Amino acid sequence: MIKRELIASLANREEGPVTVAGWVEKVRDQRYVQFVVLRDESGAAVQLVNGGVVRELDPNSEDPKDADRHVRTTAISEVATGSFVIVSGELQKNERVKLGGIEVQIDKFEVVTAADPETPVAPDSGIDVRLDWRFLDLRRPEQALIFKIQTTFLQALRNVWVEKGFIEVQTPKLMASASESRAELFQLEYFDTTAYLAQSPQFFKQMAQAAGFGGIFEVGPAFRADPSFTSRHATEFTSVDCEFSWIESHEDVMQLHEELIVAGFTAVKEKHGAEIERLFGQTLEVPTVPFPRIPLAEAKEIVKERGYEVPRNDADMDPEGERQIHAYVKEKYGHDFVFLTDYATSIRPFYHMRHADDASLTNSYDLIYRGVEISTGAQREHRITVLEQQTVEKGLDPKEMSFYLDFFRHGVPPHGGFGMGLARVLMLMLEQSSIRETTYLFRGPTRLQP
Repeated sequence: MIKRELIASLANREEGPVTVAGWVEKVRDQRYVQFVVLRDESGAAVQLVNGGVVRELDPNSEDPKDADRHVRTTAISEVATGSFVIVSGELQKNERVKLGGIEVQIDKFEVVTAADPETPVAPDSGIDVRLDWRFLDLRRPEQALIFKIQTTFLQALRNVWVEKGFIEVQTPKLMASASESRAELFQLEYFDTTAYLAQSPQFFKQMAQAAGFGGIFEVGPAFRADPSFTSRHATEFTSVDCEFSWIESHEDVMQLHEELIVAGFTAVKEKHGAEIERLFGQTLEVPTVPFPRIPLAEAKEIVKERGYEVPRNDADMDPEGERQIHAYVKEKYGHDFVFLTDYATSIRPFYHMRHADDASLTNSYDLIYRGVEISTGAQREHRITVLEQQTVEKGLDPKEMSFYLDFFRHGVPPHGGFGMGLARVLMLMLEQSSIRETTYLFRGPTRLQP
């Protein structure tokens, strides 16, 4: 490994020799002094200073260091923004320097890889241009911070799961049949048959319950052939999934879900709170528990009283209704999260358990965060005779679903779980305009590159 110091650690170092490396963010090439702003993967930047400017070599110079100064001066004059360099010099404290009160007096300036002088991305470039040149866009400190936050958030969730004895699994993304319905499925040739890209790991999560794993979790890709161009939809996204046994109702799932959210937000606030405030201009709040819970039918009445009637033909809530119920919850409870519960059977998958006293409703929920649905959870139906009946009612062929239904012919405990869209959580947490900002490489109906 090249021996160097991360720029973020320089503030805690004593003055003295130091080596840093990163990409050139800005150059001020003045007559007698040169300034370079260098940034590295820590997200921090430092000012580099070359005070020994030698523009032209004096053939009569008796100072052997003049040649080195000339090489350094020329290299700094010619370096393009975005080039990667290694710099050795003297770290000095200087209160007049706006970048953290420190600077590095340059002794050696080495260009590792030179960038093209013309950058294709400008500060005012639109999202499509920035996505075309995503690797350059990700150099922005706020973009890099998003994925540091993602790492911290997921690690906090994993810590909760592991402490509870959950097992991490990686399920296949090629399937022989649909996991929910044939809508929004990507179909592809698979040797002499047809395969589908998994909409979710649902069937395999439930198989783990039949296998006696108990609690399991997965963070992995999911695919939806959805031609939507909204700020919250993608054709490939990262799904955070969890499933566990021996629950009594979907209330158990909601309790674990909110515990995970709180753990994730707490870890992010502790580690990145100051950076979030500096780069995104907001103070991250850790939600209190329990999250409000409102049955869907009641929620629709609430938004109707607020002057908005959901115009859908089915029993579901629409995006504006979700925004309206968030406004209500924020006003009444001061909370950014709300569980909408007890969704109608007609709009839920065949594997959701129905109410014992009302078969038109399911033991399920959607988690709404700042007016956007980020997750669906439910208690699953584990009785084979009921599952077979519900499969037929949903218009699915039990023979085609036989591999899934077979799980339940050999004993499965009561269980439930949820799937949550990671990019949506980050988008809302950081008040970004689109999941394109919080997805490493976005995939949508018209985007397959980079």
